[in-house]
Amino acid sequence: MCIIPIVDDGHHSEVNQFLSALGEQLQAQRSPVIEIVVIGGSALIAVGLVNRATRDVDVVAVLRSGGLQKPQPLPEPLAIACARIARDFGLPDNWLNTGPAGLLDFGLPDGFVGRLESHDYGPALRVYFASRFDQIHFKLYAMADGMAGKHEVDLRALEPTEDELLTAARWTLTHDPSDGFRSLLLQALEALGVQDADLSA
Repeated sequence: MCIIPIVDDGHHSEVNQFLSALGEQLQAQRSPVIEIVVIGGSALIAVGLVNRATRDVDVVAVLRSGGLQKPQPLPEPLAIACARIARDFGLPDNWLNTGPAGLLDFGLPDGFVGRLESHDYGPALRVYFASRFDQIHFKLYAMADGMAGKHEVDLRALEPTEDELLTAARWTLTHDPSDGFRSLLLQALEALGVQDADLSA
């Protein structure tokens, strides 16, 4: 893991504004340090890899005792703070989105934890952002799963190499090995410039 500087311009500052406010709410509650792991567009925006708007933050896990655990339900202080931020900023109630936690069921990419990049939002909130390499995995999975649009745009902005895309593709098959998904995955790879992809392990 490493500590990263946070970009504070345009949409980047908006995401970080939400997280900073969340940290302030936790501090006001005298909460112990809460550590969350963030993936998806909000993570890409926060660290300056893409520049677009978003109104949610995708949480794949909380970090407890050095290990990743599902964030459902959210720790009580975090749930209280989230509700206040939603009210103050006019965000959806589920703006801290724990939907991606399902990725833990079949495993994150090998070495995921070691590549996390952290930033503290005050003394009570530490956010770990997925690395560029791991985001390629998640964005390719989303794109092949029928959710192109912003996911394809984000993926192209990451400028993945063919080797990175093939590594990511093989990981996605550990989550959905069906023939139907494999066909969609090959189509996505072809759209990204990878022809006749060899997806054997």
